[in-house]
Formats: sequence, structure tokens, C-alpha cells
Amino acid sequence: MTEKKRFVGTIFLCEDRAVTSLTDNTVLLSDPVTLAVSISDSGVDEIIVFDCSEKGNDISHDKTIDEIRLICKAVDVPVTGAFNIKRMEDAKKLLYAGCKKVLIDFRKDGDTDVLKEISDKFGKEKVLISYDNIEDLKKKADAVKACSSELVLFSDSLKLPEPAFNEPVLLFYYGSSSETTPDKLLIENSFLSGVAGQIISDSAGELDEYKKLLSDKGFNMSALESSFTWDDLKKNSDGMVPVIVQDYRTDQVLMLAYMNEEAYNTTLRTGKMTYFSRSRNELWIKGETSSHYQYVKSLTADCDLDTILARVRQIGAACHTGSYSCFFNEIAKKDFDEKNPQKVLDSVFEVIKDRKVNPREGSYTNYLFDKGIDKILKKVGEEATEMVIAAKNPNGNEVVYEMSDFLYHMMVLMAEKGVSWEDITDELSRR
Repeated sequence: MTEKKRFVGTIFLCEDRAVTSLTDNTVLLSDPVTLAVSISDSGVDEIIVFDCSEKGNDISHDKTIDEIRLICKAVDVPVTGAFNIKRMEDAKKLLYAGCKKVLIDFRKDGDTDVLKEISDKFGKEKVLISYDNIEDLKKKADAVKACSSELVLFSDSLKLPEPAFNEPVLLFYYGSSSETTPDKLLIENSFLSGVAGQIISDSAGELDEYKKLLSDKGFNMSALESSFTWDDLKKNSDGMVPVIVQDYRTDQVLMLAYMNEEAYNTTLRTGKMTYFSRSRNELWIKGETSSHYQYVKSLTADCDLDTILARVRQIGAACHTGSYSCFFNEIAKKDFDEKNPQKVLDSVFEVIKDRKVNPREGSYTNYLFDKGIDKILKKVGEEATEMVIAAKNPNGNEVVYEMSDFLYHMMVLMAEKGVSWEDITDELSRR
């Protein structure tokens, strides 16, 4: 039971609407991103987003891809893009939209040539295959084993066939939730790597408890792999370890709190920062009352193993005062130029975006926005050319100046097109 087991949420997407199921296009929610965030926060380990747009309709398909891109940016768990993948280009769009994997439908007549092309291009670890009849899947055994990393079994039955391959099997259960629970499905079918389907949505408020029950039975449900046990850490006089909390995107220090053993283990199990409140003398899941959760990105101990640095994704404000960070009472400060490149770029970009919303008379930035996209593109092209010419000259200062001009005009273009630095850095990190 060393393999990690997962609870997987599902969303059925038709263009920019969440619908009821693969076979029912009744609109469930007109804001799929809100639904996705809610599912992500419920304790699932992953989300599968099914493309239910009209087959063969590229416009409808592209609208769905755009919504999946927004979902991938908003949620804190990996997203798999599923179905309506008829060519390598379809898989490419999903992965470039931010999906970690793609799920190809092999329940009827999966195309092994397309499967191989996608696997060769992106790697088999990016590819999942769905099935509902193991005998049909066996007919394509060579392609399945060579080109996929996991199988997804669609079933409404509690009597599941044993797997025919070595690949992990994720169960998409569409039977009645009244007949079983996610933990029972994993206990009774030890070969399963996880459970997905409506049963996960119906259990949204109980997933953490199911994970704990399974962990107690020896199943690996941990959200995090820990290199240190609680006993490895050095405690203070109260038997606790201080935790410095930092925003994983900006490196801003958010707060200081303390963990006891239960808080430490709960954090590892759930992936949500959990502390021990010394004032209330009780366990404290950050965000439990305010919904300002902190999702763990990494936990690192210092050289003495007596302090933890937690890098997190902060939802809302970290401080009870409403401030994003608890550290806002300035004691003393010297004048200095900011040297963090990302902070400088963010600061300049925020000014540019503000000019677009709040024009200022005499502003060159507003002059560009007023002239429109053609003028902005003309200036980007001119600055790119000047940067190239400067790079041919021996004076290094000149190329720095021209690069700065180019970056400024590029950020004006970004603001005009609604592109953020996060969009750019996310794309770069995927490469």
C-alpha cells in the first residue's frame, strides 16, 4: 500500500458552462472557475475536467480550452484535461492551457495512432486512457502499455474487474453514492489508485476524514512526502516548532505560527497549513473560519531542525487584521532601490495597468493606450530593432537601455492584451 491513493474531483465543461454530466448538458453552474476552486478546496488531490463541447466544432472546443486555462490558473491541485481529443493538436492545447495530463477516451474506439503520437510528443506519463470493458482494452494492449501511465475505469458497479496491466487504475464511479463511500471503494479494491466521480462531490465535506481513516489502515493518503518525522525536529520549551510562512510566488513573509505533533502530521496529511493556537490551546487549521486557507507548496527545516519555513499559496489575507501579511508595522527603514527583478517588473507593470484604468494627463503610457494596438505594436517592433542594433555595438550600457525600453513597451502590450507576468512565468515554467 505504499502507492499514494487519491480522491479526484470532476467537472464537465461545455464551452464556458459547467454541466451536469457527460451525457446531460443541463447547466450546473455558469461560473466553472468558482466551482473548480470549491472542488479544489474540498480536499481533492486532483481535478479532471471533461470537455463536453460539441464534437467537431472547433469554436466550441476552443472556448472550452479557454475556460480550462482559467481553471488551471485558479486551482491549487493538478488538472487533467479529458476527452474530445481526436488529434495531437487537441492534447497540445490542453497541456499548454496548464493541464498536467490528458485523458483519452478508449471506451468505444480509441485511435492507437493518435495515442502513440501524443505519447511520443509529450511522454507516456502525461497520458491516461479510459475504458469500461477490459476485454476491449486487451485488444490494444501493446499500445496501451507503451503509451499511457494510468487507466481510468468507468463503472457503475461495485464489482470491479481485476486489472489486466501493471498500470495504476483510477475508478470513475457513476453508481449511487448511497451504496458506498470513497474509502470503502479503496479498501475493497486495493488495486485502485484512486476514486473519481459524483461520489467525490457528494463526500466533499468528509474527504479529510476519509483520508484519515484510510491512513490509519495503512493506505498512503498523504498530500506530502516527508523526509523528517516529528521526532527528528527539535522543539522549544513548549514542545513546539515555530513556522515562518512565506508566499511561494512573491517570497513575501506572511506570518509566524507554531506546530505541535498533531498540527505537523495534519499539515502533511491534508496539504493545508495547520498550527497549534497557544492562546486558545487547540489545533488551528488556517482558514477554517475565514476561508483564508494556506495550501502547502513546500516545507523546509533550518540547519538546526528547530524552525520550519513553509512556502504556501495564500488564499485571501494571512493576517487577522485583513492585511495580506502580518508584517506591516514598519520600525525603521533606509532608502534603497529594490533589487528583486520580479518585484521591479511587477511594480512597473502595476503602474502601467493603473494608467490604463486611471488615465493621467501628459502620460506617455496613456498616449500609447489612446492610440491603440497598432501604435503599441509599432513601438514594440521599433524597440526590438533598436535592441538588436545596440547588441551589435561594443557598449554594454546601450543594450541595457534598449532592453529596458523594449520591456516597458512589451508590458504596455501585455496590459492592452490582458496578459499578466504570471501567465508568462507559468508558460516558461512548463517549458
